[in-house]
Amino acid sequence: MEQKKHFSLRELQLAVRERLTEAFPLPVWVAAEISEMKVNYSGHCYLELVEKGGANGVPAAKASAVIWRSHYGAIATYFASKTGEQLSVGMKVLVRVTITYHELYGLSFQIQDIDPTYTLGDWEQQRQQTIARLQEEGVWDMNRELGVPRVPQRVAVVSSANAAGYQDFRKEIARSPYRVELTLFDAFMQGHGAEDSIIEALERVAERADEFDVVAVIRGGGSQSDLACFNSYRLCAHVAQFPLPVVTGIGHDKDESVADMVAALRLKTPTAVAAWIGEQMAEFDSELDALAQAIERHAIEILSTERQRLERNAAMVATQALGATRRIELTLERYSSELRRVSETLINEQRNRVARADEILRHTTTNLLRAEHEKLSAMEQTVAARDPQHIMALGFAIVSLGGRALNDASQTEVGAELSIRLAKGELKAKITDNGKNN
Repeated sequence: MEQKKHFSLRELQLAVRERLTEAFPLPVWVAAEISEMKVNYSGHCYLELVEKGGANGVPAAKASAVIWRSHYGAIATYFASKTGEQLSVGMKVLVRVTITYHELYGLSFQIQDIDPTYTLGDWEQQRQQTIARLQEEGVWDMNRELGVPRVPQRVAVVSSANAAGYQDFRKEIARSPYRVELTLFDAFMQGHGAEDSIIEALERVAERADEFDVVAVIRGGGSQSDLACFNSYRLCAHVAQFPLPVVTGIGHDKDESVADMVAALRLKTPTAVAAWIGEQMAEFDSELDALAQAIERHAIEILSTERQRLERNAAMVATQALGATRRIELTLERYSSELRRVSETLINEQRNRVARADEILRHTTTNLLRAEHEKLSAMEQTVAARDPQHIMALGFAIVSLGGRALNDASQTEVGAELSIRLAKGELKAKITDNGKNN
């Protein structure tokens, strides 16, 4: 059997290394993101570099890299001095690498230098992209348009409970003579989980928005990477569209974060936020004192003016009252005389009417009684003429059967006993013929 031409594994690896060396004889600059980073006990720094772009943030490319101990100290120190940050996971970096290929360890990048301006530029690019997107969506000015409350007494605080900035904030509030209700919504204020934690805290505040006048987002100073979440679109969109005025005190003077820009009010530090709350209340208190004094002055002026007016009116009323009283007295005298005259006339007229009515009543009563007497006499005669006793005296009788008066012969039976009542006495008889046979 003929044996096919082939490479040994080592020969192939050596060939690959040779081709890479020929293709990349000099160091090259590579842009990537640090996904893993570890400094071992020997002082070497091992990294994993990725380029994102796949679905759901899956890396589109990945490679191992190393900064040897001999270079790591100088590179890290220089990078920190320029950016204010230590090299860390999640940073986008521009690294100068030599490409090596080892038959046992595979492809690797040896980092010789890192350009800090690229990392700074990436942060600024993120910042500008967030600003542009918020402006395009029309939410850039929404929170600022709410304005800040005149007297912020009920304050929702988004901060870390153990942070020095929050403790400084509470101490400054305690110095104020005014009562302020603080409600802490605890959140991580730096690191990879900061953005989600702050958003979650803001959402909890929004659920109780009616309970607060303002929300304060505070934390102490930090590096640009520590504060990077305050330039993220998601967090800044929440701040811009928040239903309560947002006051920021994020503790950095060099750069203004996007969260500062969209908030209703931006102050430098947590202590400055607490001082602002106290100043607002002190100013309002002073305004109330000034208003009270002005009200008192105006009240005194009004009372003095009204007292003088009342005195003038009282004198005028007294004069007018005397005149009116005299006029009323004269009018009453005239009315009294007229009333007496009219009363006498009315009384005489009524007396004459009563006399005439009395005469008419007596005459009418006499006639009425005479007519009624005549009617009674006629009725007595009628009643007497219809008296049964009188009728029976004329020869009539009452025939009854079984206690009932008879008026129909057909209602009797032959042989029945009848009772016949006469004007004088009563007879008994039996029926021999009731006329039914005829």
